[in-house]
Amino acid sequence: MGIDLVLFSRLADLSTRMPTPKRSLMLGRQTLVLREKGEQRYNKALRWAGVEDKEIRDLVTDDHYAEDALFELGFGHVESLDYSPSEGAQHIADLNRPVDESLHEQFDFIFDGGTIEHVFNVAQALENVFKMLRPGGIFASANGMNGWWAHGFYQFNPDLVYSFWKRSAGCEVMNCMALPTHQKFPAVDLPDPAEFGRRLRGLGQQLPQSRVYLYYEVRKSEEAVLQGPALQSDYVSRWQRDDSHPN
Repeated sequence: MGIDLVLFSRLADLSTRMPTPKRSLMLGRQTLVLREKGEQRYNKALRWAGVEDKEIRDLVTDDHYAEDALFELGFGHVESLDYSPSEGAQHIADLNRPVDESLHEQFDFIFDGGTIEHVFNVAQALENVFKMLRPGGIFASANGMNGWWAHGFYQFNPDLVYSFWKRSAGCEVMNCMALPTHQKFPAVDLPDPAEFGRRLRGLGQQLPQSRVYLYYEVRKSEEAVLQGPALQSDYVSRWQRDDSHPN
């Protein structure tokens, strides 16, 4: 996926809430998806991020790749990582496998604009992201949650965010939301299912039938350590209840 208006707006907002990264990484070489009807909204997002002297048209390059736009938003030097060299990524790696140690703890910010849903080994891909982030670094991700039929291998749910990043990796979940691709529909904040001990089925009634991202931001804490496979929280709650009431 490329960076559309709703994702550009989220990144503009994020840029106002974090220190300026020195080195950032895109998973996949992302393009900037610009449609003429949305130009004013892109420019509004730029103003929100403190970019007063440029219009969105100034940031769209002939090849439509997004490095210049992310730099102007304040994400520092932006690199990309991809499976194939065909689109000119600086780093070539298969996220299905452990990335080379030379990439460990190299990036202050990593952005996944819809790449991990195309990686078969999701657990390894997330572990790779964790290892490539510097302590204190931020990972922002937008992958299909609903409506992306036949798009990638997977669509994702919020329990993956909290169970992996919060409980298995010891990171801070800064936010997690269902983000419709059409701006006429509002984003829906997604709490940690473990707080309820059950799945968040009722929230689905607030979402449109059209395409919806699972968008989240996490910060890697200084003491963050991978602690083993993530477990789905409602099952953990059930097992804990069963253990506390032996027959």
